[in-house]
Amino acid sequence: MTEQQFKKLQWASRRGMLELDVVLLPYLEQHSKDFSDSDVQHYQEFLEETDPDLYAWIMGFETPKPEFAELVASIKEFVDKQIK
Repeated sequence: MTEQQFKKLQWASRRGMLELDVVLLPYLEQHSKDFSDSDVQHYQEFLEETDPDLYAWIMGFETPKPEFAELVASIKEFVDKQIK
């Protein structure tokens, strides 16, 4: 991932909900170094979803779209590790 791609994803990870900011920004900072080009594209597509959907998926209130299920599981695992 280039520095420019990282900055774009970092900016897009700043959402309208503080609850998402405190999850998505640290997740990106920790995992972006392992992102492939397809992971970058996939994360960008994930961030194009609405804040209420992202929040509901990450909090487990709703089932994510199938194409984002693995990413949401990874984010939830990251959050669980941060809490413990």
